[in-house]
Amino acid sequence: MSHPHPELSTPPALPENGLRIVALGGLGEIGRNMTVYEYGGRLLVVDCGVLFPETEQPGIDLILPDFEYIRDRLDDIEAVVLTHGHEDHIGAVPYLLRERRDIPLVGSRLTLALLEAKLTEHRIKPVTVQVAEGGRRSFGPFDCEFLAVNHSIPDALAVAIRTPAGLVLATGDFKMDQLPLDGRLTDLPGFARLGAEGIDLLMSDSTNAEVPGFVTSERNIGPVVDEVFRISKERIIVACFASHIHRVQQVLDAAVANNRKVCFVGRSMVRNMGVARELGYLNVPDDIMVDPKDLDDIPGHRLVLVCTGSQGEPMSALSRMANRDHSIRITERDTVMLASSLIPGNENAVNRVINGLTRWGARIVHKGNALVHVSGHASAGELLYVLNVTKPGNFMPIHGEWRHLRAHAKLAALTGVPDDNIVIAEDGVVVDLVEGQAKIVGAVPAGYVYVDGLSVGEITETSLKDRRILGEEGFVSIVVGIDSTSGKLVAGPEIHARGAGIVNQDFDEIIARLEAALQDAASDGVNDLHQLNQLIRRTMGKWVSDNYRRRPMIIPVIVEV
Repeated sequence: MSHPHPELSTPPALPENGLRIVALGGLGEIGRNMTVYEYGGRLLVVDCGVLFPETEQPGIDLILPDFEYIRDRLDDIEAVVLTHGHEDHIGAVPYLLRERRDIPLVGSRLTLALLEAKLTEHRIKPVTVQVAEGGRRSFGPFDCEFLAVNHSIPDALAVAIRTPAGLVLATGDFKMDQLPLDGRLTDLPGFARLGAEGIDLLMSDSTNAEVPGFVTSERNIGPVVDEVFRISKERIIVACFASHIHRVQQVLDAAVANNRKVCFVGRSMVRNMGVARELGYLNVPDDIMVDPKDLDDIPGHRLVLVCTGSQGEPMSALSRMANRDHSIRITERDTVMLASSLIPGNENAVNRVINGLTRWGARIVHKGNALVHVSGHASAGELLYVLNVTKPGNFMPIHGEWRHLRAHAKLAALTGVPDDNIVIAEDGVVVDLVEGQAKIVGAVPAGYVYVDGLSVGEITETSLKDRRILGEEGFVSIVVGIDSTSGKLVAGPEIHARGAGIVNQDFDEIIARLEAALQDAASDGVNDLHQLNQLIRRTMGKWVSDNYRRRPMIIPVIVEV
């Protein structure tokens, strides 16, 4: 197997008739999916998604792919192909379009509709190209064929990319539910046809590569949801992804069967379900919906609320309900259903929300105690099917953390893909497909770009480290007045501490130490402000560490007099 190396250098020029593949996100992580294909000096981008922040990234709203690799080549981009409408595949598109607004966006009807609704909020009018399964369209040297795949959102597509360098099949996110709610099966015959033609490189979803067997059918969830509705005596609150149209449809069907009204709560939920309803992907029975302002007029035993927050997102409706920071007040008569699976890394946040809801007495139904969600990603048994019907010459696992990528690579080896033809890459690693052989040839920068409010890319890892220190250890500021000529101390030190756990009465000891240290520095003729800053920081830091075993942020403030 071909593995990345931490010391990979800048890649050489792409050989003539070679295809270059660079993932700017989605490898070694769940989210931020974006892959750039290059042939003949032209580029094709597949997906452009976001990653949601974890607890060690305080204050961050979203994490984007790093566009630096393509920033000087925006005019070379033929199109952005979007496999489906989940945020981890389309969420970064508005930020890419800020760099060049007329890049054609290619996707299915629902995918483009969800994206256009999002772009309206960014005041961007996109150039769109609608495609469907069975369609085929060229963008510059890239001949793209689109195939249906089953996923946890309707209208998902795989894309086969043909160039003179070879045929690449990128599955996007998929599973192989044999009884999908919308009757739309993953196109295994199409995969097999491409395999017979000769797939030079298969790039396949790895999220569930460690999970044996096959994913449970979505149809099995309907009776469970209906049972929860039947035995719940009061209000029901269902939390799921704002794009999970199939799950919302099951909730609507159960509400009708149990004589309940439904209200969508949360901006993204209202927006996406409005789009799905308008396009016919969501069947909303007459008179079932209720406006949020009329909730007080509906008895609890006849009401269902559908909201976001199944991943514990701090600003989501469900998190705010758990924290008593929402107009909807959780009571001990409520039933809360978390109708989604956990995204890795969100476990603590979700557990906090569950504990918060339980504190107010709500009954919690989730995947751990009831079949209220199934994954949208193929398990190992399904991945083996795809490998066997496509018979790829080369294989590259995508969309997953390191353990998922390696597990998928092992499955490929079991089906007969030679070890030398299995490429395990990470974000920024450059893979060239030349004369039927895929191999790693270098690496380009592909770090995190943080969105913090209106700031995009201005927050650095150093900034986040400072935030973590402030949050975990607090800070200490030391204000001193220094004679600008002699460097002698003329005022202070005045010490202020917040969140550092330092007792104010102990400051007398460190003040004496600081005075002595500054006196010695003045005697030695030191009056450089940077050196004095470092002296104060070292002296204060050692004292705090020795006495409190803490490492707060230390902020010297020197005023020249």
